[in-house]
Amino acid sequence: MRIFADSGCDLPKSYFEEHDVTLLPLRVLIDDQEYDDVIEIDSKEIYTAIRNGKHPKTSQASPELFHTAWKELAASGEDGLYIAFSSELSGTYNTGVMMKDQVKETNPNMNLVVIDSRCASLGYGLLVKEAVRLRDKGEDVRSIERKIRSMAAHMEHLFTVEDLDYLAKGGRVSKASAFIGGLLNIKPLLHVENGKLVPVEKLRGRKKVLKRMTDLMAERGDHLSKQTIAISHGDDEETALEMKAAIEELFRPVQVEIHMIGSAVGAHSGPGTIAIFFLNKLNE
Repeated sequence: MRIFADSGCDLPKSYFEEHDVTLLPLRVLIDDQEYDDVIEIDSKEIYTAIRNGKHPKTSQASPELFHTAWKELAASGEDGLYIAFSSELSGTYNTGVMMKDQVKETNPNMNLVVIDSRCASLGYGLLVKEAVRLRDKGEDVRSIERKIRSMAAHMEHLFTVEDLDYLAKGGRVSKASAFIGGLLNIKPLLHVENGKLVPVEKLRGRKKVLKRMTDLMAERGDHLSKQTIAISHGDDEETALEMKAAIEELFRPVQVEIHMIGSAVGAHSGPGTIAIFFLNKLNE
């Protein structure tokens, strides 16, 4: 069985190579030059560009990329599973479905399952890793689909950004809110609800918002000591490591993974973003 994931999952390039997962890169535009995320540009370059006053833009994975991938899958005769970046944040899922329908017209026996994860960054990445684990254990595509859909429905995302201006430029908050937030050192706490970014609270000061994130984790998490928790960061490993230490002390999880937020997500969230991902209900 072949597993496909796009670069909105924020797993490193090495993961795709080592675990036989096909990467479908989103596109990043900077200085009038377009790049395949992960393959042609490193996320650190994006954060450096943003800090230097540039405004990177992103676009979904191309229809041609999907068409080629699905044609190759059909020719192989293998089952396929594509877990996609939230359809509320990117058009990549819809393009993947459209190309699946097109390829199926001439390859009716192609067995490809496409899942709208309604997740982002490592919330999405944890789904991909679980799908790989289940595949390697020998489960079939329908069994994996069922378990991944259940896991996706219970994935919590909690995150904060260093500067509201980045979200304002991406249309996530109003420019007025960003201006006032900057003046008052207001830090937003957001989560993902039905695949969309939704503000939860605003707190004054970064320490308070980071502490509130672990408080909410305690309220929402289910058997956190049995989970792998993920932390992603916008080129701020120091804060991510502090968050990891706090989570380990509070909840004693099986593992805490840290990865940098990739270019496709980081272009909108900006440097200094900190996000944590965990389940509010463990799979049965």
